[in-house]
Amino acid sequence: MSNIRLVNVCKSFGQEKVLVNYNLDVPAGSFFALLGPSGCGKTTILRLLAGFEQVDSGQIFLGDQEITNLPANERSINTVFQNYALFPHLNVFENVAYSLRIKKVANDLVEQKVLKILRTVHLDKQVYKTIEQLSGGQQQRVALARAIINEPDVLLLDEPLAALDLKLRERVLVELIELQKNLKTTFLYITHDQDEALAVADQMAIMNHDGKIEQIGEPSQIYDQPKTAFVAKFVGTTNILKGSVREDARAFSQELLIDLESLDQSLRLNCTKLVCELPENLVGHRLIFSLRPEKISLTQKNESPVGYDHTSSGQVISVIYHGKSTLYRVRVSDSLVFIVFDQNRSQNDFLQAEIGDTVYTHWRAADVTLLED
Repeated sequence: MSNIRLVNVCKSFGQEKVLVNYNLDVPAGSFFALLGPSGCGKTTILRLLAGFEQVDSGQIFLGDQEITNLPANERSINTVFQNYALFPHLNVFENVAYSLRIKKVANDLVEQKVLKILRTVHLDKQVYKTIEQLSGGQQQRVALARAIINEPDVLLLDEPLAALDLKLRERVLVELIELQKNLKTTFLYITHDQDEALAVADQMAIMNHDGKIEQIGEPSQIYDQPKTAFVAKFVGTTNILKGSVREDARAFSQELLIDLESLDQSLRLNCTKLVCELPENLVGHRLIFSLRPEKISLTQKNESPVGYDHTSSGQVISVIYHGKSTLYRVRVSDSLVFIVFDQNRSQNDFLQAEIGDTVYTHWRAADVTLLED
């Protein structure tokens, strides 16, 4: 197992600066996801690590070894591409055995290693099938087997599930997690799909449109305690609230009293669990907050559920049924629309609000996250 480090890496293509003084540390043996919008530089990072592109300046380390100028074939790093890049004229066995054949490994050892790795990825019954005879999920596993046959220190995965349908993608995600735990290889997973990243990663880094890292942390931390509005909106769906500080009582009660914009109510924010540091006197300062849609309870009667300390009435402006939940957009003021996920628990507990209906949104101050913006 080896960690990966990029130190002050810069990379441009012509006049376009893709990475500027970019730093990243991927822990050894981790399943690390690099998540960001298209064009933010994720694939460029992968190609620099793999040795397919060269940095303009900066350093790349694999463990204690600097590999900045090391040729791709001398790096203990393999890649699984989005299109798999399998050889259509070779069967499953020979696709996986290809790199061993290049190294002129003895035939009996080739057979031993290939069959073992195919059992690991559950392809031992498809050993001699052609690539065209395989499903998309099976082809993806052939690509994985070919990438790990040489036991690399690091496996790079460049949106490897993009070509799979939803059900197959969910199944392969589970297999990827199990494979990484068994191999204990460092996985760097490149994706713009937030659900994939949240599902597979031990840790994840969120990149913005400018190629800067906004936040690094465990998936639960990224989702429940986003640092910025970009992270809050990019990873999942959120409601953004804004307000001005009326009272700063942190010296006495660890609380801020905030007058919320677009809502005729105030928010008492407990500061004991805040992640971000705040200046001493915040009176008059404008702050921004995230409130996740599933944290809001929706009722058709003005009866607040137990434990909820904020209520706003509003009008339903759209309803989208998702099976396990229904997404409601509720206008609670002229300038604020709440997005609410209402879980469809049972037929008897099914909110039957329609477009135009008056409903009541209920939420807790404890579920509001202060953002750094």
